[in-house]
Amino acid sequence: MSARLIDGKAFAAGLRRRVAEGVAAFKAETGLTPGLAVVLVGEDQASQIYVRNKGRETVAAGMASFEHRLSAGTTQAELLALVAQLNADPAVHGILVQLPLPRHIDEAAVLAAIDPRKDVDGFHVTNAGLLATGGKGLVPCTPLGCLMLLEDTLGDLSGLEAVVIGRSNIVGKPMAQLLLGKSCTVTIAHSRTRDLPGVVRRADIVVAAVGRPEMVRGDWIKPGATVIDVGINRVPAEGGKTRLVGDVAFDEAMRVAGAVTPVPGGVGPMTIACLLANTLSAARALAGGTIF
Repeated sequence: MSARLIDGKAFAAGLRRRVAEGVAAFKAETGLTPGLAVVLVGEDQASQIYVRNKGRETVAAGMASFEHRLSAGTTQAELLALVAQLNADPAVHGILVQLPLPRHIDEAAVLAAIDPRKDVDGFHVTNAGLLATGGKGLVPCTPLGCLMLLEDTLGDLSGLEAVVIGRSNIVGKPMAQLLLGKSCTVTIAHSRTRDLPGVVRRADIVVAAVGRPEMVRGDWIKPGATVIDVGINRVPAEGGKTRLVGDVAFDEAMRVAGAVTPVPGGVGPMTIACLLANTLSAARALAGGTIF
């Protein structure tokens, strides 16, 4: 048996088209253009590429893109002042402060300073609390994208057993909350879980988000299960080069699972697409409209 390949790249392209249509309708209805402000502190190369891609996709969707690139020596007070300025700017509907921040800046303090209504990353404690209690708020982009791929692949998730490997505030915990909201039976596993392979083997749905290359082996997976691989790890390859792999041993998983996301081309493309969707949601909410 060979598993179905879940094409996140194609799904994300469709989502971006739907967002662009929603942006056009929002503009026609309100005369407003949704605006996304991205703040980058420092010279991290991966973050620079990510911010550039975000800006390009934001403009392609018909939104306004505001980029703020600050030096690595920017003080916490200066960054908080910029966040306050963006909170008060009516042209800005979404604010994203690119992580990680330099060590001298308290990430939690910066995230807490963002207006929860403009928190398109979904990291503010208000939005985390709304997600945990079944309320409506902005949801972290990567887990939201995973949920969309799962529903597109499986339809109704009610009653399925799901194992989320990883307990971060960015992916693991919100992913578990989203699956609970769809009436799954959810286990959050992590590095100290006893008999992790045995726990994973129970799952109809496996979401791997641990940041360890190919940690989840094929014999951990229940035959026919759906596997969502959030990991993006760069490992050595032939000729002194490197290649990207996920947290799941892909070739092994393809021989056992019912459906698997590849790396790259699976979850990754969904993150920016969901960021655009969150920005439109925030613009609609701020204008008194309907959540996307």
